[in-house]
Amino acid sequence: MSRKRRILTPEDEDLWRRVAATAVPMHRRQPANLPEPELKAAARRATVEIPADFAIAPAPRHYRSHVTLQPSVEDTVAAHPLRMDAGTFRKMKRGKSEPEARIDLHGMTLAEAHPALIGFVLRAQSVGTRLVLVITGKGKRRDDDGPIPQRLGALRHQVPHWLHAPPLSGAVQQIAQAHLRHGGAGAYYVYLRRR
Repeated sequence: MSRKRRILTPEDEDLWRRVAATAVPMHRRQPANLPEPELKAAARRATVEIPADFAIAPAPRHYRSHVTLQPSVEDTVAAHPLRMDAGTFRKMKRGKSEPEARIDLHGMTLAEAHPALIGFVLRAQSVGTRLVLVITGKGKRRDDDGPIPQRLGALRHQVPHWLHAPPLSGAVQQIAQAHLRHGGAGAYYVYLRRR
C-alpha cells in the first residue's frame, strides 16, 4: 500500500523556511547554489554569541577517592547463607557465647598464618570444640596515595576465603564478625561442624 503524498499549504511552507533559516549546518561547506548576499546572511545567523557572564568553572580540588574494587569483608562474610541455628547465631553475634578456643594471627605473614589456621581449626574440630575465635587484627593504617587503592589488613581479608576453601570448608559451618568484646572487626567467630 503506497502512502499519499501530502501537499504543503502556504503556511507550512512559510514555517519551514523560517525553521530552515535558523538551522546551523553540521559541516561548514559553502553551498554552491546560494547567491553571495544570502550566503553572508546565513553566516551571520550561524555565529554563536557568548554571554558576557560566561566563565569556565575552576579546576576541581584534588580529593582522595575511596574506590573499592571488591565488596567489604563484612559484606563478603554476611553474603554466605545461614547454615546454623538462628537463635545460636544471634547469641553468638551479640557476644553472649564464649569461644572455647582462640588463635591470634597478629604479626604473622600470610604464608605463616594459613598453615597455622588450618592446624588450629582441624585440631579444634577433632576434640569437639564448636565455637572458636580467630583474631586477625584490623591492619595497619598507612598513606594510600597511589592510583590503585590498597586493602587494609591482608589477614582480615584473606581468612574468610581460607575458611570457605578446602580443607577447612568441611569443618567450618558458619563465619561471623566477632562482637566488640571479642575483637570486633579484627576477629571472626568460626562455628565448627560436629565430627
